[in-house]
Amino acid sequence: MEKTEHLHITVAEGVCGGAPIIRGTRTSVAHVAGYYRLGVSPEEIQRELPHLTLAQVFDALAYYFDHVEEIDLGMERDLEVIVSREYPPGKS
Repeated sequence: MEKTEHLHITVAEGVCGGAPIIRGTRTSVAHVAGYYRLGVSPEEIQRELPHLTLAQVFDALAYYFDHVEEIDLGMERDLEVIVSREYPPGKS
């Protein structure tokens, strides 16, 4: 496990593709950021993901804002993979 500058965030090779996760979980920072980008408040995110504390949610959001470009790029790549699986080229 690789420590980060955020208390609740770590990076573990082989967990969530090496993306930043909330320590002690398999919940990625991108997952929390995705909710936030949809307009879900931190308190609502915590209710949707009750295994997280509110402090973990806020730290995940702080990490996201410290690394917006990197996290957004990862989310875009993940979306492209999903779309390409659902709609492969040449298939109508």
